[in-house]
Parts: sequence; C-alpha cells; structure tokens
Amino acid sequence: MGRWVRWVVLLLCLAALSAGALPAVGALPAADEEGNQDESLESKTLSAEDQVKDHSTGTRVVAGQIFLESGKSDSQSENEENFHSQEEEKENSLEELNSLEMSNLLNKDLEETEIQSPVLTAIGGTADGEPCHFPFLFMEKEYAECTADGREDGRLWCATTYDYKKDQKWGFCESEEQSNKRRQMQEAEDVYQIGMKILNESSKKAQKKVAYQYLLKAADMNHTKAMEKVSYALLFGDYLKQNIQSSKELFEKLTEEGSPKGQMALGFLYASGLGVNSSQAKALVYYTFGALGGNLIAHMILGYRYWAGIGVLQSCESALTHYRLVANHVASDISLTGGTVVQRIRLADEVENPGMASGMLEEDLIQYYQFLAEKGDVQAQVGLGQLHLHGGRGVEQNHQRAFEYFNQAANAGNSHAMAFLGKMYSEGSDVVPQSNETALQYFKKAADMGNPVGQSGLGMAYLYGRGVPVNYELALKYFQKAAEQGWVDGQLQLGSMYYNGIGVKKDYKQALKYFNLASQGGHILAFYNLAQMHATGTGVMRSCHTAVELFKNVCERGRWSERLMTAYNSYKDGDSNSAVVQYLLLAEQGYEVAQSNAAFILDQRYTVARIKLGDYHFYGFGTDVDYETAFIHYRLASEQQHSAQAMFNLGYMHEKGLGIKQDIHLAKRFYDMAAEASPDAQVPVFLALCKLGVIYSLQYIREINIREVFSHIDMDQLLGPEWDLYLMTIIALLLGTIIAYRQRQHQAIPRPAGLRPAVPQQEPPPEHQPPQ
Repeated sequence: MGRWVRWVVLLLCLAALSAGALPAVGALPAADEEGNQDESLESKTLSAEDQVKDHSTGTRVVAGQIFLESGKSDSQSENEENFHSQEEEKENSLEELNSLEMSNLLNKDLEETEIQSPVLTAIGGTADGEPCHFPFLFMEKEYAECTADGREDGRLWCATTYDYKKDQKWGFCESEEQSNKRRQMQEAEDVYQIGMKILNESSKKAQKKVAYQYLLKAADMNHTKAMEKVSYALLFGDYLKQNIQSSKELFEKLTEEGSPKGQMALGFLYASGLGVNSSQAKALVYYTFGALGGNLIAHMILGYRYWAGIGVLQSCESALTHYRLVANHVASDISLTGGTVVQRIRLADEVENPGMASGMLEEDLIQYYQFLAEKGDVQAQVGLGQLHLHGGRGVEQNHQRAFEYFNQAANAGNSHAMAFLGKMYSEGSDVVPQSNETALQYFKKAADMGNPVGQSGLGMAYLYGRGVPVNYELALKYFQKAAEQGWVDGQLQLGSMYYNGIGVKKDYKQALKYFNLASQGGHILAFYNLAQMHATGTGVMRSCHTAVELFKNVCERGRWSERLMTAYNSYKDGDSNSAVVQYLLLAEQGYEVAQSNAAFILDQRYTVARIKLGDYHFYGFGTDVDYETAFIHYRLASEQQHSAQAMFNLGYMHEKGLGIKQDIHLAKRFYDMAAEASPDAQVPVFLALCKLGVIYSLQYIREINIREVFSHIDMDQLLGPEWDLYLMTIIALLLGTIIAYRQRQHQAIPRPAGLRPAVPQQEPPPEHQPPQ
C-alpha cells in the first residue's frame, strides 16, 4: 500500500513540475510570502477566494487562523532544508519520495488538528449564523479579522463572503453585551495608560496623586492592573489615604479573578491580621496560589517560611527551591552599572544613639557637595555622579544628573568619571543611548590611566566582543589588573572565566576564590554564583543551608527592597500607620531590619496605649477616677517599656500622694529615672525637681520652730565677739560696689565708629568722616 502511495505522490509531483508549480505542499505563493514575511503564522491570509476553493478538504482560513494548505509550517520548512542537504548524498528519486511522504503525513495530521479549530459565526446582520470569511474585501481593503471600520458605534463585524460590496452579506462578531464590555475595558485601558504615564514621568508628589486618581477611575471600571495598583496604594497609603478595609475588598476581588498579586496580598493580610482575623493556614494557601501564579514576593515569603519553619515544617530544600527561583530573576535584572543601593536603617539604633550616623545624607550636606561640584571640585562631581547613578543615602536615582556630573569630571581628566561614563554608554538608558564604540573610548582612556573600573570595562568589551573582536587573553589580562586593585567587577569576571573555563583552564578553586573576594565587596552576582556552587556542590561540599543564606541575600537586593526607604520616610514624616504595614510586609519576606523596625513601632504603640489607659483612669475619661488603677498602668509601662512619660507620671503621683502614699524621696527618684530614660524629659524634670525642692524646704521649715532655732544660736560663739564689725564691713563693701556701678551707668556712652557728628542743617554733610 505504501509503495502505491509513493508512486501516486511522485506522479503528482511530476505533474506539478511540468506545470511550473514549484512550491512544496501547503506553501504560499512567493508573492504572498514576500508581502507577509514579517508576520506570524496566525496573521497570514490567503490572497484570493479561489485558493480556498481549490482545497480538496474544503477547509478555509477562519477568524485570522490559517490552515496548513494556505501556509508553510515550521516543520515543513525544516523538512525542506533536510531534503536539500541530503540530496547531494543520496539518489534524487528516493529522497523525493521519502521527503514528500513525510510532508504529506505531517500535513494530514496538522490538517485534522486545524479542522477542529472553532469557527467564528456572524451574529445578526444579513448573514446571521453563517461563518465569517477571512480575508474579506471592504472599501478596496482586505481584512483578516473582524473590524469596526464603517461603523460609528464601534461594534466589530465581518463579511461572510470575500467581496462585501458585491454580496452585502455580513454579521456582527460579538453580541451587544460583549461589545459594550469590550468598549468599557478599552476605555479603562486608556484611562489606566494615562495614569501610568503621569506616574512614570513625574517625580512630584502632587502629580503622582493626580496619576492615582486616574488609576482609581480605571479600577472602578474593573481594570485588573489598575485595581492591583490602587489596592496596594490603599494598603500602604501611597498617594491615597490609607484604607485597609477597602484594600482588602479589592484584594478579594482580584483573588477571585486569579490575580497572583491579589492572592499574595490577601495572604499577607491573613498572616498579619490586618483587616481580618489572623489565620496562618489561610495565609499559607494564598501565598501558595500567588507563588504558583508566578508572584516573586510570594515565592520569597514561602522561601523564608520553609527556611525558618513558620507555619510549615522546616525544609531547607523547599526554601532553596523558592529562593533560587527569585534569585534567578534578581540576578538577570542586574545591569553593568549595578543595582540600587539597599538602605537598612534600624529605628531602635537611631533612638538609642541619636548622634550615630544612619547612612543618610542630610539635605544641607548634599547642597554643600552640589556647591563644590558647581565650583569645579572633581571629587564632589564623581561622588554625586555615583550617588545619582545608583541611588541611596537619601538621594534618588537619576541617570541624567549622574551623566552630567560624570561628564564634568571626565572633561577635567578624572579617570573614574571616564570609566563610569563608559559603563553608562555600554549599558544604555533613556538618558544615554547605548554605544559600544563610545563606551570603548572611555574605557580605554580610563584603563590607560590605570583605573580599575576602566580596565574591567575593557575586559568586558574583549570578553563579549563589544566594539572589538572577542579576545579572551586580553579580557583575562584586564580583569586581572582590575582584580589586583581590588575592583569587585574584575574579581567577579575572573571568577566567571575560571568557572566556565573561558580563556583559561577550568578551575573551581580559583573561581571560588574570586567569587569570595567579590562578595566581600558586596557584589550581588558574586553572592548568586557562590549560592549556585554551594547548591550544586560544584567546587565545594554541597551545603543547602549556605546556599539558602546566599540566595536569600540576593533576593533581598531585588527592587522590592526600595520599600525599606519608603517605609523609613513614612515613619520620619510621622505616618507610623503606613510605615508599620510596609515593614510588616518586608518582615514577611524575611528582612531582619524590617522585623526589628515593625517590632519597634508596635512596641511604641503598646507603650502609648498603656499610658493612655493610665490617663483615662487618672482623669476619669470614660470611667470613674481611679488613681490606683492609673498607678498600675504607669508602673507597667515604666517597668516593661522603660517609658520616660510613665516614670514622670509616677514621680508626680508619689509627690502628690495620689493612689499611693506620699513620698518626696521616691518622687525625686522617678523624676531622675525619667531624665535618664529620655533627653526630651530633662527640662520638665528640672522644673519638677525645682518645685520639689521648694516644697521640701517649706515642709522642713514648717516642721521646726524658728524662734527656738534662733534662741539657741550664740553669734559671739559662732562668729566671734566682733561679728558685728564683720557684718558692717560687708554691708559697706556692697554699698560701695552698687554706687560705683550706678555711676558708671550714668557716664556718657561712647559714640560708635561710623556715625557722623551732628551738623547744622544748612551745612552740607561732609563727604568723608574724620577718623576717630
């Protein structure tokens, strides 16, 4: 049977050749291929209705989907290439038969698959229920899909025959309800894009608030991405008033629609008990669904939970799986210029050591550096350039300003600035167009001056052939020079060359050495490479625990780490509600500094709440005055949270004997403790102690008899027989001092330099004052 098929196919092929039809089975005519070579397979269409009628199976192109007969598949193209490559080695007749047979069988299988594709049917119009015909001709233009052209209402329609003008047969591609929904979603998309454009292009807070009003409008129209942006803004209080209940409702709506971001956020709410009753089981379910949907933060949270055993059985391997996936994304996001700087500021450290530098640059100091840079200080220009290039320390990332500062310093001959300009040109951005040639020029200039950054950049150019031919020997040479000067990029690339055996013999020990050196300089990719080596046991003993810690370090350098600074700024602006929610989410991701800061803010809130309870009982707000209960609350706040306010209140109650026995000595002790606990309490404590001293003195005077005291004093015995002469002498000296002081006051005050003596009005004032 197979032999008969081969002969039939061969005869058909010979007939086609004699008629001049050279294309393989299912191929489009050459003219059509040339016109559509840049389009995908699904967008290709037939050029005439006759081509559809020629198919023996009666299949056609429907709703923009092309069948096998009207286009060449990837498999067929591959078979044709195989056919031509093997033709030189084997006999022509046998190769033709085998190739055609395989193409025919593949064609048959794909044809059966395509026949089962859904057919788009016309709704209403003049051809209700008939299948749409693609392409169809309307107004001298061919359409390969439904169109809204020719209609003012925007509804999509199609023709059921090729020539609409001739046959006037048409129908809608969607119902009226579907059309309204599509137009509404399109309107929501337009509003969302306007909001995102304003949000991305502006750095002003007022403009960002305007952008969120557009996003809020799009979210009300059920735009998924807009709802995600708005829900997080409501959760954190970003440019919208914080409203956890509203954000929860949006997260629930997003979760129903299958949004991974919504699922992760709902898991966070259940984990932290914000707006809902805390449930670690529900949190784990939502985190899992979010991770399955590809949400990286959900993966990171699960990685930390499996690593620490929070709500799940501790599993290093499970943690490794989640952390590695996130680390892959973070590592692939790292550019040549490096990522943003992560600021880890502990609030407790700032309170305990107010004078300690937090790593943030004061605005006055930044302005001072800017002043120096404008005056031509090269070091200030380079420093500001690096600050704006990477961001951090209170300075926002700004490539435009970084480029300007580096340009100024490079023009002054600074090699570091030249090297960084090379990095910016090599990477490319919205500000600096990518140019290997320009980057190479700057790298060469810097490298010739012995700059390690330039040497490393030149090594990268030779390693990857950027602007120069690939040369592993030169790449190795420049990386070694940079590494010898301690530059982390040179160390990292040397490690990579030894790890992969590029230009050198593969040597995992050397790779490990250079990766360790680069990691000491804080390079993210060095941590990533070390994590991979420990995870797979390459060059080292496999250690899941070490690999997880290294991957965790990489994950914490992702772009979400920028929220650490946002939370810190919220706290500094007095918005502790927003700050604590942001720190809680980062704490879920495993940031130890966020856990510390969240605990610090919550502990402050607990202390304030305890003192408030004491105040309510002390003053009788909402309850009867109860000094004993107030004293208990103040004492707890004092002992457990070391609150200066609570200690001061206890001192006052001891002073007055309210709810406790009056004791001036204990009052003074609590006042002193309050002054030691907080510098802010020193002034009120000083005033309270002055008052306490006066009260103590008056109490002492009342307790003794003044007359009896003076009657028992013998002045002759105490001061001697001539004590009255001493007293008179002292009084006379005091009087003389007072008289001399008053006489000096009455003397004329000397005229200050620069004042002219009074002159008669008729005389002109002298041009020059005589010296005095």
